[in-house]
Amino acid sequence: MSVNPMAYEAQFFGFTPQTCMLRIYIAFQDYLFEMMLVVESVILKKLDGLPNSKISAFQIRKSTEKFLLFMKERFDQLFSKMEEVLLQLVLSIPPKVLLPEDKVHEQYPYSKEQFQALQGEIHQLQQQYRAEASAGQALRAELEEQKAVQAELEKVLQWFDGLENICREHGTGNFKESFAFLTQNSKKLQDVLKDVEEKSRKIKKHDELL
Repeated sequence: MSVNPMAYEAQFFGFTPQTCMLRIYIAFQDYLFEMMLVVESVILKKLDGLPNSKISAFQIRKSTEKFLLFMKERFDQLFSKMEEVLLQLVLSIPPKVLLPEDKVHEQYPYSKEQFQALQGEIHQLQQQYRAEASAGQALRAELEEQKAVQAELEKVLQWFDGLENICREHGTGNFKESFAFLTQNSKKLQDVLKDVEEKSRKIKKHDELL
């Protein structure tokens, strides 16, 4: 049997040519064994009709086995030649022939170097994607922190607004400087809050692009 895997032929036929040849070999061998048993039974019947025959059934069996071995050796020689012809001329696909499902390789041929370069590019893109995903996750975490800070700042601003209203209702001369200071700090906190909101909007846009 041939040791060539003939994978392309297996893709076309749905089975390996070697498997086909093995089944043919087994079928011929089984037929040869059956034929020898039939011949042996016919000879035994003929001998039963001869009253003075000196040939026993054991001798017939030994002769049958010897003849079977002879036939099998000749059959193996002939089958080896037949297998070689069938594998080369019948069950093989010429090197320059492409199957229909492989026509795309002819339209878009790639050398080994080009294929390796393409694999390297794919690997690089995968790394970039992982990096972008990690950055997006970090930005989302930062956004959650910004939301928490914004909520605290809004509470502080509400407190300052309430304090400002109290000063207006119960304003006194001694409290003017304190009020001015509180108002100035309130404006600073409002500026910080606007800065936080601006950063949050940028983070959301970046997260949507991912």
